Amino acid sequence: MTYRVGAFVVDTREGWIAQVIGGAGSRVTLRRPGGGLEWEAPFGSLRLATRAEREDAGLWPAGARPMYGCAECAQLKDAYNETAAGGDPYTTGEALVVLRRHWRMVHMAGGGA
Repeated sequence: MTYRVGAFVVDTREGWIAQVIGGAGSRVTLRRPGGGLEWEAPFGSLRLATRAEREDAGLWPAGARPMYGCAECAQLKDAYNETAAGGDPYTTGEALVVLRRHWRMVHMAGGGA
């Protein structure tokens, strides 16, 4: 698998943006941003999502980081790092979804921290 877990790709068969949650051999396991049902796609039918596609889908813009001073961002980032260190791509993906959902809902919506 060439795409890392957590990367956003486009499944060109349907034009859907998806997040990589795993894979084996020539198949990649995907799910819609924010969770939902999983599906598999052949590696050759995927491409990296562009920054514009990620932003249009309401995803965390490239290079964005948790907000300095936001206690919840810090807790969620720590939880993500802990799961990533454990090596389980499923729980790591789940923790990343929670962190990014918080960032979008609170900080991109203008709620601030």
